[in-house]
Amino acid sequence: MPAGYISIGSNIDKANNIRSSINALQAVFGSIALSSIYETDAVGFMGESFYNLVVRFQSSLPAKQVAKQLKQIELEHGRHHHSQKFSPRTLDLDLILYGDEIIDEGRLQIPRDDIERYAFVLEPLTEIAGTEKHPVSGKTYAELWEAFDKTGLKRMKFNPDKLSGK
Repeated sequence: MPAGYISIGSNIDKANNIRSSINALQAVFGSIALSSIYETDAVGFMGESFYNLVVRFQSSLPAKQVAKQLKQIELEHGRHHHSQKFSPRTLDLDLILYGDEIIDEGRLQIPRDDIERYAFVLEPLTEIAGTEKHPVSGKTYAELWEAFDKTGLKRMKFNPDKLSGK
C-alpha cells in the first residue's frame, strides 16, 4: 500500500477544524502520522493566520478516489466548491504525494508543486518524510528544505496534542 501525504490548512475556527479533520482522516484511513502544527501568516491575501500540518496515511485506493474523499471532508467542514485559492478557509486538504505516483490531470497534481513553493507545506512534510525522495527531482525533502529560502519566514510550531488540551 502506498504512503500518501495530505497538507492540511485552516484559518477559520482553525483549532476545531484541524482537530475535526484529523478525526475524519482517521475514520477514513485508520492509523495516520501527524507533523507538528505550524501557525503561519496568510499567503497571497490579508487574513487570519493559518494552522498547517502534513498527515501521512496508507491506502490501496486510487489517488483520484482519495482526492474525492478529501473534497468531501472539506465540504463537510463548510468549504465551498468554488472557493478562491488565496482566501480564508475553514479547511483545505490537498493530496500532495501518493507513493511515487506522478499525476497531472486537471485539479489533481501529484506531487503538488506547493511542496517546493511553500514553507508551510515543505517544513511539516520534511518533519515526517525528510529522508524520502521527491518523485520528480529525486532530492530528499530534507535536502529541499535545507535549500529553501527562509528569508522573512515567520512561524510558530506546536504539537497537535495542544489542540485537544493534552
